[in-house]
Amino acid sequence: MTVILIRHGRSTANTARLLAGRTPGVDLDEHGAVQATGLVDRLDDVLDRIVAVERSPLERCEQTAAPLVAAMAARSGGRVHARVEDDLIEVDYGQWSNRPMGDLVGEPLWRTVQQQPSAARFPGGEGLADVSRRATAAVRRLDGRHGGDDGQGLWVAFSHGDVIKSVLADALGLHLDHFQRIVVDPASISVVHYGSARPSVLTVNNSGRLVLPRGPAQADAAVGGSTGV
Repeated sequence: MTVILIRHGRSTANTARLLAGRTPGVDLDEHGAVQATGLVDRLDDVLDRIVAVERSPLERCEQTAAPLVAAMAARSGGRVHARVEDDLIEVDYGQWSNRPMGDLVGEPLWRTVQQQPSAARFPGGEGLADVSRRATAAVRRLDGRHGGDDGQGLWVAFSHGDVIKSVLADALGLHLDHFQRIVVDPASISVVHYGSARPSVLTVNNSGRLVLPRGPAQADAAVGGSTGV
């Protein structure tokens, strides 16, 4: 079972350097809309293999998913929907929400977020450890649902930067305190295969065209590295 994790395209809050959080009405900016449309070409090689699309309930993820869902529907000749999954929603930053990033750098909690995120809890909001637990549990649960009888299902999850970083940290076997080492840009693609033995991270922060091998993935890691065939 393999999940394609996609961060929403660039938003108006990204451009304004605001920490949007769950603030309603945050849309893609003009460049973000172009990025969303571009995902169709970037995923063209795997489009026919995608069995489901899940997304955060926030507007910027809905808008990012829309062109891909439309392309899937046109290709299949049927109706395709992006299912809303509440556990893929952005971090609840509480009182930090919708504040300028420049102001937040001066907050005492900022250093904790950077150096020991597992101990960070946003005032009036979530702790990053809680985010990690709900996001990784959701992705693993959905992966089991969409894997298919042969375990080769390919599905897409549209979510947010810190949420995707926490899922990737879990798949890489990293403590959450290392998740700030992972970069997840707007409209980037990251891919995780959940095998019987362990997760395998196939790509992180991919900004180009996605090509994935067909056929069953190896249960064991290749000694010396993959042969590429």
